[in-house]
Amino acid sequence: MRSFYLSPSEEFKITKDAHHIVVSFEAFVAGNKRGKYIFKCRSWKIISLEKLLVDVKYEFNSDNKRLYSPDLVLAEGKL
Repeated sequence: MRSFYLSPSEEFKITKDAHHIVVSFEAFVAGNKRGKYIFKCRSWKIISLEKLLVDVKYEFNSDNKRLYSPDLVLAEGKL
């Protein structure tokens, strides 16, 4: 599963249409040397994303400075 994020902003990162592809590799452990695994590739694929159906997931994303700004606080108190 892979996630890709698109964040709207004043300086939008995406400015043109383009072909999108994924290059993937199937890796396997071919052995180890001095306690470290040696990985090799068994196969590869180039995948076109042109017809890929995707799900849109809306997320709440903020930081404490924005979340606790005085104009958002409805009530507060001490315990």
